[in-house]
Parts: sequence; C-alpha cells; structure tokens
Amino acid sequence: MNYLVTGAAGFIAAKVCEQLLAAGHRVVGIDNLNDYYDVRLKDWRIAQLLGETGAVALGEHGQPSRYADRRVAAGSFTFQHLDTEDVATLGRLFDEFQFDAVFNLAARAGVRYSMENPHVYLSTNAHGTLNVMEAMRRHGVTKQVLASTSSLYAGCPLPFTEDQPVNTPLSPYAASKKAAELMAYSYHRLYGIDTTVVRYFTVFGPAGRPDMAPFRFIQWIAEGNPIQLFGDGSQSRDFTYVDDIARGTILAAKPVGYEIVNLGGGNNPLSMQAVIALLERLIGQQAIIAGQPPHAADLKETWADIAKAEKLFGWKPNVSVEEGFRRTVEWHRANRGWLGQIRS
Repeated sequence: MNYLVTGAAGFIAAKVCEQLLAAGHRVVGIDNLNDYYDVRLKDWRIAQLLGETGAVALGEHGQPSRYADRRVAAGSFTFQHLDTEDVATLGRLFDEFQFDAVFNLAARAGVRYSMENPHVYLSTNAHGTLNVMEAMRRHGVTKQVLASTSSLYAGCPLPFTEDQPVNTPLSPYAASKKAAELMAYSYHRLYGIDTTVVRYFTVFGPAGRPDMAPFRFIQWIAEGNPIQLFGDGSQSRDFTYVDDIARGTILAAKPVGYEIVNLGGGNNPLSMQAVIALLERLIGQQAIIAGQPPHAADLKETWADIAKAEKLFGWKPNVSVEEGFRRTVEWHRANRGWLGQIRS
C-alpha cells in the first residue's frame, strides 16, 4: 500500500511511519517543520525513518531543520518539507503519488500555546485539514484517519465515551480540532470520504514532545532542576504509550464510513503525583517540586472508554504505564548527551 502521513516529523506520526514501513508499505511523509518546539527533535525522528541511525542534529537552537526545503528518500520512505496550507504543492504531491489512504496527523498541538497564538491553530488544524481533504476528493482518495484529541471532552462525565457531546472546548486548540472533525463529517456525507477520527489520550514514550509533562519531568529530575507542576499534582491523565497509539491509528484505516474512536489507556487515570513518584524510582533521584497555579484550560482528569476501539479494530493497549515509562527513561538516558540541549 502507498500511504501519505501528514505531520510525519511529529511524535505520533513518526511512529506511525515507522510501523507502516516495518509492515512493508510505502510511505510519503510531509511536515512543515515549524519551531513550536526544538526542530532538532523532529530532525532526529526523520533521521531514524531514513535509516540515519547515528545522525543527530546538534546545531544551535533556533536554526531551521536540516530537512527544510528538501525532499529526501531512503528505501520505501520519502520525506518532503511541505505545509498542508500550501494548496498548490500539496496538489502536485497527490498528482505524483497514487495514495491508498491518508493518515492526516498534522496539527498544531499544545493547549496553553493556543491561547497565545490562536490564529495559527485554526489555520493549520482546520484549514490545513480542509486542504488535505480537498486534495483527496480531487484525486479519488477515499480513506483518511484523522487525529483528534481528548481535550474535547471538557465537562463530560468519566469515563469519556465517543457519543458524549463535546461542545464546550476550553482552548482554541480543542476548538480547532472540533472544527476538523466536523469538516471531515461533511466530506464524508458529501463526497464519500471514509474517515476514522481517533481521539488521543496523553501519549508518551521515547522522543516525545518536550513541552509535555513526561519529557519535562524526566529531564528536570535527571538534571536536578525543579519540576514546574501546575496545581497540586492531583490532576490525572489516561496515559497511553506511543507504540500502542500508532498501532491503533494504523488499524483505524479499516473502512468504517465515519466513526469517532478513543485511543487511550482505558484504565483508571494516573495522577501527576503518581507519575513523579514512578519517575523518581526509575531515575533513582528525588524530584524537586516548584508549584504553579493551575491553568484554566487544563482538564482535571481524563479517562478513555476504549470499548469501541476494541469492537471495531480489535485494539487495546499492550504496554503498561510503568513499562512505558521505563522504556522512556531508558531512551532519555541513552540520548542524554544531545537531549540536554533540547529546551523543555
């Protein structure tokens, strides 16, 4: 099969590319390589997909990606620096390749930053998604898997189920993802584009985003720096290991019509206090806590009902939270030399 993966330099999308390639498929990955977080981490992910296993971008922070303005290929993987908002170049890509399906994972992520720069979130997450679906429509590509978020469940009772109304987003990020879901439904009804919307729940693992708690906590504890903890630490999340999320995302390419599906741990959520205690044990150092006021856009807790994912795709997570964090800590330890340069 021949797949397009948007946002391919991102945390989850890079893992989706890796698993697709391991299964023998051809993958074209695109990404705009924006500098929301340090592009050296994105470069590392792309290098792994290209088989450049010893390559790590150790340039100065603030420099552009070394894959900027390039197309590179190795084996069955092709990467092109391309923004989903670039309609003309996106169209030419669809002209060149005959895609069997699209994993539409490109997005501006981050609840807090969306309050500082809401325009770019709507532009990428809504308009960019529209551009991809228009290219699909024009080129007869009828299947997409669209990444969404558990942030939409603000105000809903636990555990979160896909049939709950999600009409009270607490951030521009969540609102923009809701817009993408609705546009996908319109394109399904109008043009028959089969869409599985996958709502992700607190994904973590090696090479994770440096603005998220797992990366930050590991780095801060290992370096002896205070953890900037929002609230009292009682807030909890349904943590899900990235390999499981990628596997569920690929399974979601099954024809379903239009469905929204949770991909999460499915267990009782874990508090930030419990995560810190687990990391202290795995790292072998005690954390220093620097309390911060809770953020208005943060959910108090998340918890996925994953019965639908198991029914439709036979999916449930295989990696426990403790095992996942052990692997993540080991990756940080093995890559500490260059990770120390990544700002968290």
